[in-house]
Amino acid sequence: MSGFKKFLMRGNLVELAVAVVVGATFSGLIQALVQDLVTPLIAAVTGGRQPDFSSYKFTVNGAVFKYGDFVNHLLTFLIVAAVIYWLVVLPMTRFLSLFDTKKEAAEKKCPECLSDIPVDARRCAFCTVELSPVPAAEKPPA
Repeated sequence: MSGFKKFLMRGNLVELAVAVVVGATFSGLIQALVQDLVTPLIAAVTGGRQPDFSSYKFTVNGAVFKYGDFVNHLLTFLIVAAVIYWLVVLPMTRFLSLFDTKKEAAEKKCPECLSDIPVDARRCAFCTVELSPVPAAEKPPA
């Protein structure tokens, strides 16, 4: 029984459980955003009606193909993906890039092997080539 308890208390399993719960909640938030704000905006642009393709279908030898429902789900997916990209991914990427500038200011590329090395390094740790010292005027501010 102690092995099962260790398995349940491992950090990865707990982190995964938290990620699933937060992901499900975030999914509900994005769905509500799209349903309550983006879809009515599309309806306002298209003349006050929301597009609905669910009644589109065709029949072959008695088999009914309801492709309209698929088109609805496809459009919903594309709208949700666009909202996530423009309202979550893009702002987060810009926010994280603010922290990358400090890293870039502290590192430079080795002219020989193109590895990232500290600005003040006199020798590359990877290829051991000697580097000319960077004058104080050329050093980026920390």
